Amino acid sequence: MAYFDAASSAPLHPVARQALLAALDEGWADPARLHREGRRARLLLDASREAAAEAVGCRADELTFTSSGTRAVHSGIAGALAGRRRVGRHLIVSEVEHSSVLHSAEAHEADGGSVTRVPVDRQGRVAVGSYEAALREDTALACLQSANHEVGTEQPVAEVASVCRAAGVSLLVDAAQSLPWGPVGGDWSLLTASAHKWGGPSGTGLLVVRKGVRFAPRGPVDERESGRAAGFENIPAIVAAAAALRAVRAEAAEEAVRLRELTERIRARVPRLVPDVEVVGDPVRRLPGVVTFSCLYVDGETLLHELDREGFSVSSGSSCTSSTLTPSHVLKAMGVLSEGNVRVSLPSGTPEEEVERFLAVLPGAVAGVREKLGAPAAAAPAAAREDALVVDALGRRCPIPVIELAKVFGDVPVGGTVRVLSDDEAARLDIPAWCEMRGQEYVGEEPADEGAAYVVRRVS
Repeated sequence: MAYFDAASSAPLHPVARQALLAALDEGWADPARLHREGRRARLLLDASREAAAEAVGCRADELTFTSSGTRAVHSGIAGALAGRRRVGRHLIVSEVEHSSVLHSAEAHEADGGSVTRVPVDRQGRVAVGSYEAALREDTALACLQSANHEVGTEQPVAEVASVCRAAGVSLLVDAAQSLPWGPVGGDWSLLTASAHKWGGPSGTGLLVVRKGVRFAPRGPVDERESGRAAGFENIPAIVAAAAALRAVRAEAAEEAVRLRELTERIRARVPRLVPDVEVVGDPVRRLPGVVTFSCLYVDGETLLHELDREGFSVSSGSSCTSSTLTPSHVLKAMGVLSEGNVRVSLPSGTPEEEVERFLAVLPGAVAGVREKLGAPAAAAPAAAREDALVVDALGRRCPIPVIELAKVFGDVPVGGTVRVLSDDEAARLDIPAWCEMRGQEYVGEEPADEGAAYVVRRVS
């Protein structure tokens, strides 16, 4: 089985496994105690903190180990907002942040705070000027991921940190995806990361708070981890996480070159091998091992099952794989095609042969899914009216509304329109994306008795 979902969770690094087993024997005691076993546990904890701090590029006393990357984000945002409460209660985030950041923003709003969500372009990248324009006198904190977890686009963290610093505003960086490849540049204030993203054990995260940053831990605290992460430290997991981070960093420069070549191969060849595909994300400023593309007329869940049967584990941001039937917030913010979305994220050590096999299998898998969906009975016959057609796709889910649009589009003359009636949230994203891929005009969305009417004009 070829595991191509490292952006969700990387396989446990061999060094982490060895360190974990050793620390289970040596690091089980309470590091706060003065007896021999406690001192031994303290030495392991301190050495791990030093190693992790060196990888991050911070002081050891600025780094706290948490129970997960999500806990690090929640604690970091809450503590930074509380520390600057006298300044104001305004928070800035990008629209493509990890859900842990967006959930914190929602909680802040529910508690009476205000949030500005900065948009991104079609490549998933924020504009530095947008962050600068969002800053206000009452801004307490800004958040920006170093690289996106779904499409791999790297963000201009150093530039955003500079404008935030000039305004006296702290910047929290979610570095979960990029930290294995190198330290985050720029004058940021807080940083979070998660060990299972770089081959460490799950249940271990990092929270870094720079000296001089106003920070007030929220909730009950104790004397451990500078009062920022209450509870007994999981020393074996911490030791394994630090060992894995050091190991992947030692391999990073060489492995980044190799994985970048493999993902560039996928980016270049998938559109040639599979028709009606949109490759998304920044083509240059991106993580080495991540490539994402979306396929028209494809049910994402079915495609993932087909690839799984062929021996490939991938993930998707398609609404067709979601229990909520809504597309990924990242793809939605970018305004790109969401249906049939596939994210390939290669772990370190991925053989070239597995990538070639994936490229050989993919066209048949996509064709098979399209064949199953290609000739469904329309929910209602298309009704002709002068130079327009109406397609009733109410109650039909991704990718059926776009399939029905494509089937009747040739029946209208140049200058004519097709109105697609749909109550599927994905249609709001996928129909405009179809128009851009096909060179047709997306007129816009109109109100309807049920759902909405998406109007497309034929221009060629």
